Amino acid sequence: MAGGHVKYRHLSRDSAHRQALLRNLVTSLIKNESIHTTWPKAKEAQRLAEKLITHAKKNDEVARRKAQGILFTPHELMPKLFGEIRDRYLNRPGGYTRVLRTEPKDSYDQAPSAILELVDGPKDMRFAMTAAAVARDRMLGKRHTDLTQKNVEKVTRYRQGGREEFEEMVGKIEELKLSRD
Repeated sequence: MAGGHVKYRHLSRDSAHRQALLRNLVTSLIKNESIHTTWPKAKEAQRLAEKLITHAKKNDEVARRKAQGILFTPHELMPKLFGEIRDRYLNRPGGYTRVLRTEPKDSYDQAPSAILELVDGPKDMRFAMTAAAVARDRMLGKRHTDLTQKNVEKVTRYRQGGREEFEEMVGKIEELKLSRD
C-alpha cells in the first residue's frame, strides 16, 4: 500500500540490521553523550534512547534487564546509565535528548546530517551557544532578545546548579573576548 502512516523509519535495512544499527547508535550516545549521524537515523535512535533513559529512571530489575538488552556493552555502560545519567534526569519529565540538524557530513551524497545529544550534559550544544550569545550581548552592552532569554530559561531549568554553571560558562567565554563587533 503506497503512502499512509508508518510506525517507524525502515532506514533501507531489514529488521535485524535496523535494530543492530539503532542499538549501536544508542550505545555510542550513552558512552559519548553526543553522536553525529544522518537525520533519519538520529530521529529513530532518539526514540530508543528516550525509552532507555525512562527505564533507567525506574531503576528496578525489569528496567535493568531491558537496558541490558539494548546496550551492546552493558558491563561498561550500566553503571553510567543507572548512576550519572539517571541522577541527571530524575526530575525531568521527558525530553532527555536533542537532535540538531547540521550541514551534510558527506559531500558526495548530501544526506541530511544531525547531532544527537543528551541535554543538560557536558556536551550540550544549546547550553554553550546560549552562553556565547549572553556573553556577546554583555560585551556589546545590548539587551538580551526574547529568544535568548527563553533559551537561558530552558538550558538552566532542569540542570542541577544550572544558573551558577551557566554564569561560569559565560565568564569563560567573556575571558576569551571573541566578539569585538
